[in-house]
Amino acid sequence: MLTPLLRGTTALVCLSLALPAAAQDSDYGFLGTLILTGGKRDLSFGTALARTVVGEEEIQDRQASTVAQLIDSVPGVTLVNGTTPQGSGINIRGFGANTTLGSDQKIAVQIDGASVGSEELYRIGTQLFTDPLLYREVEVIRGTIGSFAYGSGIVGGVVKLETKDASDFTGGVPGFGGAQTLEFSSNGDGFVSSTNLAWMPSDRAEFLLNYSLRDQGDLVAGDGTTIGNSAFRTPSYLAKGRFTFGQDDAHSLTLSQSNTVADDKDVPYDQFVTSADVFGRVDRRTETTQTVLEYRFNPASEMIDLRANLSYADQSIDSAYIAGSSPLQGTPGFAGILGLVEADHRYETTKLTINNRARFDTGVVSHDMLAGVEVQRRERADQPSAPGGTDDRFALFVVNEMTVGQFTITPAMRYEQSSIKSAVPLAGVPDNYDKDALMGGLALAYDFDNGLSVFGSAAYTEGLPIIDDLGTSATAQRRIGMSETSHTFELGAEYTGTDIFAPSDSFTLRGNLYQTELGDVTSYTVAGAMTTELDRVESRGFELEASYGMANGLYIDFAGHLGAGTEYNPNGTSATWRNSPADRAQLTLGKKWDDTYDLSWEIVHSTGRRDALGALLPDTTVHNLRATWQPQAGGWLDDAEVRFGVENLFDADYVGHLSSPSRKAPGRTVKMSLTKTF
Repeated sequence: MLTPLLRGTTALVCLSLALPAAAQDSDYGFLGTLILTGGKRDLSFGTALARTVVGEEEIQDRQASTVAQLIDSVPGVTLVNGTTPQGSGINIRGFGANTTLGSDQKIAVQIDGASVGSEELYRIGTQLFTDPLLYREVEVIRGTIGSFAYGSGIVGGVVKLETKDASDFTGGVPGFGGAQTLEFSSNGDGFVSSTNLAWMPSDRAEFLLNYSLRDQGDLVAGDGTTIGNSAFRTPSYLAKGRFTFGQDDAHSLTLSQSNTVADDKDVPYDQFVTSADVFGRVDRRTETTQTVLEYRFNPASEMIDLRANLSYADQSIDSAYIAGSSPLQGTPGFAGILGLVEADHRYETTKLTINNRARFDTGVVSHDMLAGVEVQRRERADQPSAPGGTDDRFALFVVNEMTVGQFTITPAMRYEQSSIKSAVPLAGVPDNYDKDALMGGLALAYDFDNGLSVFGSAAYTEGLPIIDDLGTSATAQRRIGMSETSHTFELGAEYTGTDIFAPSDSFTLRGNLYQTELGDVTSYTVAGAMTTELDRVESRGFELEASYGMANGLYIDFAGHLGAGTEYNPNGTSATWRNSPADRAQLTLGKKWDDTYDLSWEIVHSTGRRDALGALLPDTTVHNLRATWQPQAGGWLDDAEVRFGVENLFDADYVGHLSSPSRKAPGRTVKMSLTKTF
């Protein structure tokens, strides 16, 4: 039913919301409209974009252990393989992390503009290795249409993380400020300390230091069993400075560096499982660092808003095999396993992005145009288990939001070329490979001027070959010589208004249909085969977000996803798409008493779930309670926040969608945190 509907829309799939109020100052085109509601999440939308923003208050409120755990509440987003930084991964609309790799290159992750988390390392898990408390905001853009300013081959979507600023703690005025957070959790005896120190010596300078330490023992599942390989200890830091200068403070320069480390001893090599398997156990040290320098020139001119973002992302994963831990030690096949588990991975990404945002009119058409250029080099060390080399890329992109009356028309285009070179000579085949592609999309919008708007988009992108495709085999040569292609169509509607059911209430409802077809497949093979790729993959679904708030503080939030996917084999047979997201509905009922109390009850129901081996799992319903208290009586609790939460209230015993069968979800967990701002 969904397929003919979406195909029938073709490229004109699009009429969208461009609510006339308060356009948000987004970094890249597709201006968003911020719709304030009384619930946990301010629904923030862009023209024809499926876009969700998790703000700092919700980051603290959810008390998540990982970024992946934080954003799995977004429709279409799946948390794969647990709640540890090393093992969990992010899957959006069926693409991203999967049951074998932490990434399939089809989602992009950026920290202050630095590209991270995109290496295909076997059984290593995600490379989005960082702490949630470093960030003031996490933005999730689902699908392809909003991705052209961020990269090529993005099918699932984009995850953007923005680190905290000193002005968040000083109120934007000169002086000192900061905050201290302490958090405790019952399951795994978890402990978190996060310290922020901020200083603004003047209106034109600000500095921030953050140190966070997160420590957790092995978790316990709902049936009382211990979840092996779920303990971790991760110290993190963030250092950030910003200078503003020039006439009318038109110039600014921001430098930030963030770092997270885990030094794990005697743990399974396979991060997806709970106990050692044929790969044995290792001592593993993981460290990731992001350094970003951004210059902005924003004079009193509608034609100039220039940004130059230079970033460097560095991650190393060093492993040492523990003798005797693999049952295959001493057999002929153990040499290959040893090469895998002893590999020391390091990959570095240096990127320069320069763009300008211009607002101008041509007759009756108002333009908001972003144009930019991007240069990137990715370097990866050569290891027996993963080829090394360099991947140099050059890209040009333009996104032009054009408004004519109640219509908004947004074409987007990206041209990208890549040059891949092997770190070692390849016998009998070339060492260098070049490829380029032109991709783009169209979004149309229409606002009825009564709170109702309809929207849609059509987008095409190509995934250029990657370093992982290097090799001398016929399979490797086939993969590095072609690009994966995808077409995505979306269609939806939104309504927002006030005084709907009661005086001074607010209501926002947004539904979005999508369909994606991935062709020329190089990253997924036929089930049970190692060298035969799927013919194509189709993913389709419906996403719904809603928020309702009343003047007396009562609120209701809803986020849901219904979907399906099909993978097609070259011989004409088909099966359910192995990475499809589950059907999920999340309902939050809550009440706020001014700024003092916030109590909520969250119900999450999932169906159509499967484990990492494809076995069907029973439906689950999980209940979470949260409470926030901000004392108003003065004294030492002034400017303090106390948060209390109970996750999995009824101790449900279940395995998460797409997770390894042995890795059960945590059972009941009581969390409590205290944040003191000074």
